[in-house]
Amino acid sequence: MATNPPPPSERASEIIQKLPSSPNLITKTGTALLGVGAAATAISQELYVVNEETIVLIASIMVFTYIGKVIQEPYSQWAEGHIQRIKKVLNDARAEHTGAVQERIDSVGQMKDVVSVTENLFALSKETAKLEAENFVQLQKVTLASELKSVLDSWVRYEQHVKESEQADLTKTVIEKVVAALKDEKTQKDILTSAITEVEQLVKSKAI
Repeated sequence: MATNPPPPSERASEIIQKLPSSPNLITKTGTALLGVGAAATAISQELYVVNEETIVLIASIMVFTYIGKVIQEPYSQWAEGHIQRIKKVLNDARAEHTGAVQERIDSVGQMKDVVSVTENLFALSKETAKLEAENFVQLQKVTLASELKSVLDSWVRYEQHVKESEQADLTKTVIEKVVAALKDEKTQKDILTSAITEVEQLVKSKAI
């Protein structure tokens, strides 16, 4: 025997009674409940006839809405973390760029006196080169004077040696001539006669 379907108002009341009553769940599915309430009102006023497809549609909407609410917070956290990572990368890159620019500025600031320092160093190097050149000239003069003195000393020693040799030869020659003359009889007689004459003169003068 066929059963008569319940009136629309009774169906709407049954659907409302079957909705979840937990506060947290109501908060998460508020939008779905609002839609269900509107649908229940339409059913109670016989503006819409509920069938199985409608129930499946409503249940699907509620499930998808709940799933969307559930995954919204993890997705928001993941998105926030991803955004923070991107911000950190950008901030690190900006800080690195700022540091590089500041380092470049500092290096340029340190090099602002390079021209004056270079000029001073160039002047100092010129003065040093001049002093080294003068020192080299003086050293060459001293070396040349030392060599000249050595040569002159050598010549003096050579001339002294030559003179000594000549004097020795002259002395030897004189001695040889004297010895040769003493060996001559006539010379010996002349010397003896001269000696006797000198002795006689001394006797006459009573010197001896």
